[in-house]
Amino acid sequence: MKLNKIYKIGRIGISLILIFLVSCKAEKNTSANKNKAVDMVYPLLDTENSRWFFFSSASRPFGMVNLSPDTQINGDWGGGYKYTTDTIKGFSHIHEWQLSGVSVMPVTISPKNKEKIFTDFYSKFSHQTEKIIPGYHLLKLDRYQITAELTSTKRVGFHRYTFPDSAEKAILFNLNTILGPCENTNGKLEKNNDQELSGSLVLSTNFRRPKPLTVFFKVKFNEPVTSIEQNTTTRNYLVNFGKSDKQIIMKVGISYTSIENAAINMEKELPHWDFDKVVSDSKTEWNNLLGRIKVEGGTPTDQRRFYTDLWHALQGRKMISDANGAYPDNSGEKFRIGQLPLDANGKPKFNHYNSDAFWGAQWTINTLWGLAYPEIMEEFVHSLMQYYKDSGMIPRGPSGGDDTFVMTGASATPFIVSAIQKGLVKEDLQEIYTALKKNHMLNGIMGKAGYEHNTDIGGGLKYYLEKGYVPYPLPDGNFGSHQDGASQTLEYAYQDWTLAQLAKKLNLQEDYNYFIGRSKNYQNVFDKTTGWMRPKNVEGKWLDNYDPYKYENGFIESNGAQATWFVPHDINGLAELMGGKANAASKLNSQFETAKNLKYTSGNSHDAELHPEFSRIPINFGNQPSMQTSNIFSLLGRPDLTQYWTRNVVKETFSGLAPSTGYNGDEDQGLMGSLNVLLKIGIFQMNGGTEENPVYQIGSPIFNKIEIELNPKYYTGKKFIINANNNSPENIYIKEIKYNNAPVNDYSISQEKITGGGELILEMSSTSK
Repeated sequence: MKLNKIYKIGRIGISLILIFLVSCKAEKNTSANKNKAVDMVYPLLDTENSRWFFFSSASRPFGMVNLSPDTQINGDWGGGYKYTTDTIKGFSHIHEWQLSGVSVMPVTISPKNKEKIFTDFYSKFSHQTEKIIPGYHLLKLDRYQITAELTSTKRVGFHRYTFPDSAEKAILFNLNTILGPCENTNGKLEKNNDQELSGSLVLSTNFRRPKPLTVFFKVKFNEPVTSIEQNTTTRNYLVNFGKSDKQIIMKVGISYTSIENAAINMEKELPHWDFDKVVSDSKTEWNNLLGRIKVEGGTPTDQRRFYTDLWHALQGRKMISDANGAYPDNSGEKFRIGQLPLDANGKPKFNHYNSDAFWGAQWTINTLWGLAYPEIMEEFVHSLMQYYKDSGMIPRGPSGGDDTFVMTGASATPFIVSAIQKGLVKEDLQEIYTALKKNHMLNGIMGKAGYEHNTDIGGGLKYYLEKGYVPYPLPDGNFGSHQDGASQTLEYAYQDWTLAQLAKKLNLQEDYNYFIGRSKNYQNVFDKTTGWMRPKNVEGKWLDNYDPYKYENGFIESNGAQATWFVPHDINGLAELMGGKANAASKLNSQFETAKNLKYTSGNSHDAELHPEFSRIPINFGNQPSMQTSNIFSLLGRPDLTQYWTRNVVKETFSGLAPSTGYNGDEDQGLMGSLNVLLKIGIFQMNGGTEENPVYQIGSPIFNKIEIELNPKYYTGKKFIINANNNSPENIYIKEIKYNNAPVNDYSISQEKITGGGELILEMSSTSK
């Protein structure tokens, strides 16, 4: 009887057994690799609140190709891969700041769908049959019973599709559609031979990126194409393969300069057809970067979340240059193809990058990249300077070979100065200084508000220079986004201070004095009668009926309570305005006590900041303007409060693994991921590491041991180790600090000591000193 029942199960039973065996094998492999950093990444974190460039799966670090499935295609926010949408609308190759493109969809053709396939090709899928690791994505298209696998090199997408037996196989190229922040238009596909295609499409303009950009691509298949059809209405293409019983494997090389360079990218990066090797190579590349920081202790979830945060810190901001160094320059009146400088072997000396703003980077990638990934930081400085050489201006957030002027101020200044002060960039310092200074003067980038392309009025720089503050409202009118004078004043003052540090390094005393003077302008928007930063109009009158908890009331993506603490270069001076360090610490502490009720964020997504209740929170770790605040206490003589509140923020806001939450706000291409890493290892730089011999503030790490591998090209030490003895969720306070057995009394450590290698020993306790 039992044998008969087994035989009746038939193919279903065999399938279940195979699934069980595969599952056991996967479990075994997971266990064997449990100590690999790459295996701990949880890619689905916060994907219910996704953004076009937020999610990453089948990609390499900073790669031009960021291949992944799209469940939402129309719109930047909520676009791309959104966990709560159960329908695949294509696999596209570019998910980047204001860029998208080359969407494909494997399908099967039948008499029922033959006439509608060009317009009706979406497919349901289930997370239950999905596998995602850094560099690889597998899912099953339920409608077609196709197993789709994706991986990539830096500039080439690699696809493997397993179709049902005897199915009529095809791949739809959806080249004329809306993807994320822009329309894909004028899409073209040509057959070069039976196994090769080439094509292009144009990314339409938008208010952020006002110039079009062409995406070129080259396609190769392992099987011959039987025919290509184009629909005259939808203008998409159907590439047919007949009933071949083999898997269809496809390479798609991308370039922003030419089809020839797309082919070169493919030839140099992916000359073979070994899909599994590329998955393995990608995993190794990710693991080598993630493994530069090793952690011990905490819970398994703490460790998985940590490496997920670190993965985010390394997945934003994509290269736009080809393997041979060609890149798109869209900064002039006419588009041109630029060429990066080559080394003695004919290879580009650095890559060129597309990037969201460095707005807030002073508390995130400045420190993390500068410490663990100095080669990445150096490369980005060279890329920013290439934009200056092409356009005459260091950009704020370049996309498609030109600046978008996203956000405000000269946010690249602290980033570049930090790289110089840490010894990562040593040549052409005078040229760099000249370029940076230009942005801080009239006709420079400080004069531009957000997305202000054709004028430079919205930044209010002329008033900042004349009156020492940017008025709110700006009397000249509206010229761009974020014309919030009080915030602009605070931002410019900090950035002026960082530029002054470089002037000092170059012995430019007159410039140093000038910019140091400007750095004190934050004092001009502090109202001593209320104890808050407060907007002023052009006549110097304080804003009437001022409410420090009203969102964007003269402040950028924040309220006055949050923004009051944006003086990273002069916390002592700010404390004096507040009546001393004790008063300042008490004020900030009360803000944290209130913010605790909302878990220190304005809801769980960026748009939630507009919610009437969430927007009034006095501290918001979901956006850049106040995410440094828990570390301010150390500079106010209360390191115990830094330790207490940072641990609370990590516990309540940045712990756990779920698609529904993660960063609780605006993860701008690695900024929030980097912040998480720094809070969890207990290292921070209030002024962004921009002073001579930068100093790090010591916080309360959640791990017992942190080991940071130092790059020997830049630093003399091999490793920097933090040992937190007796660490636990209760033992959050530091009782004693030693560095290489020498006492440390001021809760700080210098760049020189860290990069020279050694051990920082923290004795942890449940009570504060």
